[in-house]
Amino acid sequence: MDGRPASPDELDAIAARIEGWLADLAAGNPLIEAVDRDETGVRRWFVRMAGEERSHSTVWLHLRQRTLHHECHVLPAPVDDPGDVYEYLLRRNHDLRGLAFCIGEEDAIYLAGEVPAGDLERDDLDTILGLHHEAVERYFRPLLRLGFSSLLS
Repeated sequence: MDGRPASPDELDAIAARIEGWLADLAAGNPLIEAVDRDETGVRRWFVRMAGEERSHSTVWLHLRQRTLHHECHVLPAPVDDPGDVYEYLLRRNHDLRGLAFCIGEEDAIYLAGEVPAGDLERDDLDTILGLHHEAVERYFRPLLRLGFSSLLS
């Protein structure tokens, strides 16, 4: 797409490829429990994945004019020591590749990133889903202990 916004036809073609790649990935990956498409007309997909530390997580994929945005809700707003939790997140961002911890409007914790949409390949989707899965599995338990210890004891 050479740096310009994709046309509606180009976005439709990219969306069709994403749809096919997600179907292939879901068929071959037992961690992918479901793939759903947004029914409102937005080019967005929801990929539900199984985990061990957190039983399920859902990665949202949103095709925009130039990028594929991806995000995953990790935890609601911390109840205990939010400053310590947010410091922990900032320090962990250094270790992440292709993702970053973010704080939503409601102070919930997310993982998010984006990649150029024009050059997107099937393996890129697999990598995106793998990065989210790995980060949730790696950081969910420590974040739970830091931000919700009073509810867990």
